Amino acid sequence: MLPAVIALLMLLSCTSGQKPAIQVILTNKGLQYGKHTGTGLVQEKLENITLPDISGEINIKIGKVHYTLSGIAVKQCDLPEPSVQFFQDATGFKTSSSGLNVALAGEWRTRFGAIHDGGSFDMVMFGVDVTSVVELGKAPDGHLSITSISCDALVGDVNIHFHGGASFIFQPFVHYFKGRIRNEIESGICSAVHGSVDKLERHLQAMNVSFDVNEVLSLDLPLTDIPLIDASRLNLGLKGEFYSIRSHKEPPFKAQPFTMPEQPDYMLAVGLSDFTLNSASYGYYSDGLLQIVINDSMIPSISPIRLNTTSMGVFIPQLPKKFPGLLMSLQVYAREAPMFSFQPGAAKLSSQVDVKAFAIEPNGTQVPLFKLSVDSKFSTKLWISGGSLKGSVTMDNFTVTLAASEVGDFKTDALERSVRMAIKVVVLPKVNNKLGKGWILPRMKHAQLVNSVLKMEEGFLAVSSDVEVLLTDRFN
Repeated sequence: MLPAVIALLMLLSCTSGQKPAIQVILTNKGLQYGKHTGTGLVQEKLENITLPDISGEINIKIGKVHYTLSGIAVKQCDLPEPSVQFFQDATGFKTSSSGLNVALAGEWRTRFGAIHDGGSFDMVMFGVDVTSVVELGKAPDGHLSITSISCDALVGDVNIHFHGGASFIFQPFVHYFKGRIRNEIESGICSAVHGSVDKLERHLQAMNVSFDVNEVLSLDLPLTDIPLIDASRLNLGLKGEFYSIRSHKEPPFKAQPFTMPEQPDYMLAVGLSDFTLNSASYGYYSDGLLQIVINDSMIPSISPIRLNTTSMGVFIPQLPKKFPGLLMSLQVYAREAPMFSFQPGAAKLSSQVDVKAFAIEPNGTQVPLFKLSVDSKFSTKLWISGGSLKGSVTMDNFTVTLAASEVGDFKTDALERSVRMAIKVVVLPKVNNKLGKGWILPRMKHAQLVNSVLKMEEGFLAVSSDVEVLLTDRFN
C-alpha cells in the first residue's frame, strides 16, 4: 500500500541549509486518493503472487512428521481499504489494515521416517490485521529515501484442509501446527512489507537528481533538507537550479524562502521560485549565448525601414553623409542576465541590452558606428485552461539611450518610438498568439493532472492540481 502512495511523489519525479527553489506538496486529499487507487492495484497483485514455502515439523506422539507447504497462491482476497495517514513521529506514513480475509491453495509434502507423501491443500486466513510505518528522509546525495520502521501483523485464525495422499491421517492433527503456520504467515507478511519498501528505496536511489534539459543547461533537483510532514501534508523542498553544462557557474544571487499556501482541496501543489527561471537565464548569459548579429536579410520584407545607412538616416541624419549607401549590421547582446520577478497576478521580466551598429564596407570590413543601450520591462500573465498552460505579454517600459558614437551625437527619441511601435504591432501579437494557444500540460507515465490552477505570488508561482491515475496503464 505505501509504495502505491509514494508512487504519487515519484510521478512528478530530489543539499542542507540551502533554500529550496521548488516545493512539491502532497496533501491529505492526495494521500487518500493514492490509498484508494493503491488498494485496487494491491488487490490485483495479491491474486497473482506466490508466497514463500512454509516448513516445520509436528510431533504426533508416534514420531515427528516433517512437512512443507509450497506453491502457496492467493485464490481470493477480501481487502478492506486501509487507513493511511501522515505520521509526524517518524516523518513518514502510517498504514493500518484490519479484517483482511484471504483464501490460499498450494501443495503439501510430508516425511515420516522413510515414508514420503504429498497432495494439495486449501487454507483460509481470517481477520488479518497489519500496521506498518515508513520513514522518509534525505540521502547524502539529495535523493528521497524511504525506510521501513516497523511492521506488526496479526492473523486471527487459520483453517487448513488437506487433500490427496494420506491427508486423512494428518487432518486431525491440524490444530497442532496451525499456530506455527500462523506465526510463519505473520512473519512473512512483515517480511514482504519490508522487502517492498526496500525495493522502492533502491528505485528511488536509482533516479536522477540532476539531468541535462538541452545541450546548454542541466537542472539540479536534489532535496535541500529532510521532508517536512504535518497532519495534513508532506512538503519536499528541491534545489531547482539550472546550470550551464559547460561552465557550471553559480549565479550571483540566492534562492529566497517562500511559503506555499494551504491548498487542502487539491491533491498536489508545486511551487516554483523565480530563482529557478533566473538561474536558467544566468546559465545562458554566462555561456555568452544571449547575443545575436542582425543584418538586413533578417528584417521582414514588409518593413519600411531597412538596415542600411540610407534608411537609418531618418533617425541619424549624419549617417548617410559619412557612410553613403552601405549595408549595416547590429550586434545585440545582453549587458546582464535578464531577470524574472514573480508578483501577485503577473510575472515581470526586465532586460538590459546593448546594440552595437556597424557599417559594412564593400570589402566586407565592418566600421563601428555607435552603441545603444536598450532597457525594457515586460509583464506576463499565465493561467491554466483546458489542460494547457496559456499566457499573454504586455510591454511596461522601453527606453533607448546613446551609450557611445563614432558618428557624433544624435537623439534617440524617434528611433525609440519606432522600435516600441514595431514591438507592439508586430512582435507582441505574434508572441501572444502563440501563448494564447498554449502548451498542453505534460502527462506523467501513469497519471495526468486535472483541475489544475495557477497563481502567481510574491517571489513564486504555485500550481495546484488533482491527479487522475490512468486505468489503462498499470504499474509494472
